[in-house]
Order: sequence, then C-alpha cells, then structure tokens
Amino acid sequence: MNISFTFKNFDPSDHLKKYARRRMEKLGRFFGKSSGLDVQVVLTVDKFRHRCEVTMVGEGLHLNASETSGEMYSSIDLVNDKLESQVKKHVSRNKEQRRRSRDADVDVFTYAFDEAPEKEASQVVGTERFIPKPMSLDEAIAHLEKIRSDFLVFLHADTARINVVYRENNDHYGLIDPVV
Repeated sequence: MNISFTFKNFDPSDHLKKYARRRMEKLGRFFGKSSGLDVQVVLTVDKFRHRCEVTMVGEGLHLNASETSGEMYSSIDLVNDKLESQVKKHVSRNKEQRRRSRDADVDVFTYAFDEAPEKEASQVVGTERFIPKPMSLDEAIAHLEKIRSDFLVFLHADTARINVVYRENNDHYGLIDPVV
C-alpha cells in the first residue's frame, strides 16, 4: 500500500502523518499485504475547518471519502470510518459475485449425428442439466473409466473451473481446460 500525503495551508507534522498512516494501513487488512493500492491523503486547514480527503485506487477499486471537522485527528477518524464501510461493501460484493458464479448451473447439450450425410440440418435431440462435482484430474479419469464414456464434464477442484476429460483412440486421455 503506497500512501502519499499532501498538506495545504498548514505545516506538516510527523505525528499527524504517522497517525494518518496507521489509520490508513488498517484498511489494508481487507486486501492483504500484496495489494497494489495507492492512497492519496490531502489534509487541508481553512480557518477553523480541518478537512481530510482520501482517494484509494487499486485493481478494480476506486474509493473517495472526505470529512470536515474542528480538529484534524477527528477528520482523519471520520474519513477512515467512511472508507472502512466502503471497503467492506466492496469486498462483500466481490465475494457474493464469486459465490454466485461458483453456484451457477452448467447446461450440457447432447448432439446426435446420423451416419449418412444428408442435406438436412442437424437437430438437438436432448438436453441434460447437471451440477458438476468438484474433483481432481485423477478422480475424473477414474470416474470416466467407471462410467465407460468417451468424455466427462467436471469441476476441477484445484482451479475451480469447468473442465472436460476425454478418451483418445490410443487409450490416452485429453483435457479441455477453457480459460474464460
């Protein structure tokens, strides 16, 4: 987390800078230590108003907050509270989107082709819906052997993506791992 400070209309103090830095670094716990967040803190004094403006920019994140009070320390605290609620909302929204995409059903279409080439267009004969089980590649191959099919659609346990394992003519196996 990169934190930069700008002081307007008053002299910067190390104690105020340390206090603001500690408060902003506490927000980093929501993103982990390796987050590439850039935080810009602008502290301004106009007569009796002490204003703190903070902008957080990161990967898929852009948050702004500003507060004005009679004391700079309380302005920093108020801004920090605002940002914390925004960050919690952002993190929970991302978790919900991942949860929804993980629980999504997958439609599998079965196509039947005639041996004799005809000029008619092929038709979809049936549709099968299922929720793929999370399993490793070895488990998928074992399951493919058990059901004696040419292919198996499964949810790869390590990557959490839908994969297809299929049997080739030379008793080897192939894996289709789509990257979306």
